[in-house]
Amino acid sequence: MASHLDLVDLRLIVHIGDAQSLTRGAEKSHLSLPAASNRVKNLENHLGTKLFDRNNQGVTLTPSGEAFVRHARKVIQQINHLQGDMQEFTRGIKGNIKVFANTTAMSEFMPNILAQFLAKHRDVTVELRERLSYLVVKAVSEGNADVGIVAGQPATHGIEYLPYRRDRLVLVTDLNHPLAKQTEVSFVDTLQYEYVGLSEWSAIHAFLTQAADNLGVNFRFRVEVGSFDSVCRMIEAGVGVGVVPERVAARYSQSMKIKTIQLANSWAERQLYICVRDLKALPNFARALVDMMQEDARRAST
Repeated sequence: MASHLDLVDLRLIVHIGDAQSLTRGAEKSHLSLPAASNRVKNLENHLGTKLFDRNNQGVTLTPSGEAFVRHARKVIQQINHLQGDMQEFTRGIKGNIKVFANTTAMSEFMPNILAQFLAKHRDVTVELRERLSYLVVKAVSEGNADVGIVAGQPATHGIEYLPYRRDRLVLVTDLNHPLAKQTEVSFVDTLQYEYVGLSEWSAIHAFLTQAADNLGVNFRFRVEVGSFDSVCRMIEAGVGVGVVPERVAARYSQSMKIKTIQLANSWAERQLYICVRDLKALPNFARALVDMMQEDARRAST
């Protein structure tokens, strides 16, 4: 019987829970199936509770298993941070930072910040992933991301929110579009027209789809492309209208024949926040990135 918890056990249970499969969890943990099964059995005996319910389709976490995984993620994250801090005193890679952000932050703010940060920290790597704000918060809360950038401040306990930037979404049309003469329009009044937008992998795609769904409108993009540049070029050609960040519209309107129209909806004006579980607990290099982001935001607001 296991007398203590070790890191291999923690990671194994998390991997099995994520995959809902003992076999795939063992593979991800680089363990043989018998070894993984034995570890789970010993751990359950030691804890005095079942962590998984077994069935023909695989395994599912029991309530106690869900609690175990939640705490295991926090422990693993802290150990990763400890290792990152210690590696700062050795040669080689100092560490890795996982950053999850919404579409606007990904496309408009992070490229310049990361260029500056990585130039100063050549032995740090950054994983940058785009997610919807609520998924960013979930990832940070569960320890799957070190730093998040979200629109709004969800009521989530155990998360620190640091004011970052303001973000406004605007409607973009071609110069001859029926809406082009207006200075402001409500989102619902735009839904009668064809829409151009980013592909479904983008956070802004899901955000706009949800906004239409809240109005009871069955909405889909007529054309989906891979970048804001392509969105604006399609709009300029008269393919449809689109909603993009105001910074994007301002940049492309200098070289394209497009019109920017303010959206009257309150959700179009958004406060962005940096979110972390515990700022003081972040590795030094991760805190340096957050500091750089905040300083960049302060310069932009002056």
